[in-house]
Amino acid sequence: MVRQTFEQALQQIQDELLVLGSLVENAIIESVNVLKNRDVEGARRLIAGDQQINEKRFAIETACLNLIATQQPMAGDLRTIAAVLEIVTELERMGDYAKGIARINIMMGEEPLLKPLVDIPRMAEKARDMLHRALDAFIRRDVALARAIPTEDDEVDGLYNQIYRELLTFIMADPRSIDRATHLLWVAHNLERTADRVTNICERVIFTVSGQMVELDGDTQPGQYGC
Repeated sequence: MVRQTFEQALQQIQDELLVLGSLVENAIIESVNVLKNRDVEGARRLIAGDQQINEKRFAIETACLNLIATQQPMAGDLRTIAAVLEIVTELERMGDYAKGIARINIMMGEEPLLKPLVDIPRMAEKARDMLHRALDAFIRRDVALARAIPTEDDEVDGLYNQIYRELLTFIMADPRSIDRATHLLWVAHNLERTADRVTNICERVIFTVSGQMVELDGDTQPGQYGC
């Protein structure tokens, strides 16, 4: 009966993790939508909504610590709880990146976008998709998927580099555009960092299953280091 109660509590924590993930996924996409539409009020709502992400993170952390203190989980379960504690931190940081994009939108004031957004929405959607599948890999303990997702980070990096080069041509053609170009580069940087943090989640999937920390890199074969 005690074991059943523990498993139910652990399942509830993982369910709440998915809720948090959904909030973050929505924030990523919405941050770019409000920027694309120059929706300042929408940006303010997104910034205010970040508090919900923070509160959800702290609630999950509290539940995890309570479970450790009261149930004395075994090694495999303890790895799951430890992974959740790391993952919620990564998710909260991703929410901060989305909030940062909303703040950039407000910072831009009345100025129009330097150019129509094409690659930035692609970055956002790719990062969101990677995050969604990484969380699915955690719930299903799918190590193969966890290893595969970080290789897709090259696509996000490629989009970032493409945006950088394009913005540079705008600055060279008209130095007065540097502020507007810089704002868009900050946005792209936040999305690039979001995708990087997905890799950290994938590493936690492998840790949960195997008990080993594996450093994943889309450009190289993964290496292992002691846990």
